[in-house]
Amino acid sequence: MSRPGLVLEVDERTPPLLVCEGEGFRLEQLPHGARVVYPPACLPGIRDLDAAITRALHQPHGSDPLPALLRPGMRLTIVFDDLSLPLPPMRSPDIRQRIIEHVLELAAAHRVDDVELIAANALHRRMTPAELRHVVGDRVFRSFFPRHLRNHDAEDQENLLHLGQTGHGEDVEINRRAAESDLIVYVNITLVAMNGGSKSVSVGLASYRSLRHHHNVDTLRGSRSFNDPARSAMHHSYDRMQDLIGGQVRVFTIETALNNDAFPQPLGFLSKREWEWNAADQAAFIGARRGSRLLSPALRRRAFHRVAAPWGVTSVAAGAPSAVHPITLRHVHRQQVTPVSGQADVGVFGVPYLCPYNVNSVMNPILVASMGLGYLFNMYLNKPIVRRGGVGIFYHPLPNEFHTVHHPSYLDFYEDVLTQSTDPAVVESKFEEQFATDPWYVHLYRKSYAYHGVHPFYMWYWCAHAREHLGDVIFVGADPAVASRLGFRAASTLADALQLASHTVGGSPEITYLHAPPLTLADVS
Repeated sequence: MSRPGLVLEVDERTPPLLVCEGEGFRLEQLPHGARVVYPPACLPGIRDLDAAITRALHQPHGSDPLPALLRPGMRLTIVFDDLSLPLPPMRSPDIRQRIIEHVLELAAAHRVDDVELIAANALHRRMTPAELRHVVGDRVFRSFFPRHLRNHDAEDQENLLHLGQTGHGEDVEINRRAAESDLIVYVNITLVAMNGGSKSVSVGLASYRSLRHHHNVDTLRGSRSFNDPARSAMHHSYDRMQDLIGGQVRVFTIETALNNDAFPQPLGFLSKREWEWNAADQAAFIGARRGSRLLSPALRRRAFHRVAAPWGVTSVAAGAPSAVHPITLRHVHRQQVTPVSGQADVGVFGVPYLCPYNVNSVMNPILVASMGLGYLFNMYLNKPIVRRGGVGIFYHPLPNEFHTVHHPSYLDFYEDVLTQSTDPAVVESKFEEQFATDPWYVHLYRKSYAYHGVHPFYMWYWCAHAREHLGDVIFVGADPAVASRLGFRAASTLADALQLASHTVGGSPEITYLHAPPLTLADVS
């Protein structure tokens, strides 16, 4: 039996609580009466993963077994999630490697010779050869790279295929090789409830022409939690697109869910409840905090990005996407969902050093905003942890730092767009098309390792629901000039932040802290 999630009410016995703040963390004493939301205890991982993978491929849901779908002369395309999942990256061997090896062995046994592997990176930056090797493993990398193992290119017009429009007029355009295959096998990691399902192919292999239909201000404002697909306009669009794709090419998906074992020793304390820390955890925290403060920003970042997580896999399910994904979501919920009674006046969130778009890179201010207001704020079912008109307090220093190779359009967005407006709708109408079609950004996306020119716009829209919902947004420990550029306020301490918040929610607000890591999905009644 797993231990359920926990909502702790802070009192005089509560120890100081860990709060992440970028490439550092602090111990914070929350006011008495504040609530802290923790996930269920870490579930055990599957012991015999090879047996679980074999069983999933031979006993799928809503589909014939994979061996029955393979035949000589067919075109098989294996697609896999890119480096944005999981976070932190998985210790070798990655579960995608293990699944891909099983699929390739079956393909070889059935004399399938026309096989290609594609990273489903959509408008994300290309993965480097080393990053591809980490995901697929040495044996697959040596056998297929570079001719038959590559990144999806959303700007390679000759190798995109327009499949038609949904009933809502949404263009569906995906990778030509995949679209013209006899079978797509998609290998997925569902880290949070917004991943997987219809999203995998319809987003991961899409072009800007397709993505603009759901990555826009209206759709994202209309999505009441990206992690509650039934209430997400974005996911409804994914479903419509996947229905059209599935009518033209067969998709066999293999989805996995993970536990909360996100950090190796000596960072294991990050995944524990504070009163469970032993002497070794306390010493590790002190050492990690001191080391983080002593290292230069570049060295500190390098150290954090070397972290490889000992994730445990809690579920492997395969078959038709519509049949598989509900099973995967049940396992995600079993690990992450904590019931919470009612909303607070103030929601508190610590923003960690890593998000899906700064792996081996820099979390620039746009990504910090997206991680806080887009991802962490939306870690809920039913309702946000903070009421409409309440205040969101986020922890991050918000340094004015950008990775010029990975995020060139982000820097220009920060300097040229946000100086004119922070309103997502204004930003979208005035500037999106210019950035999305700029030849230099397109060149850098295709030939370098840059995110697509439109990507910072999507990250800004990701914040739109939270910005509309909240009455104020305050960043603790932030550079005031950067916070102001983003349209937020800065405070030096939690006490200062609560004083600022009092103008919106009064002097005695109800406070809820969504404790992360580990990942918690608050089911708010």
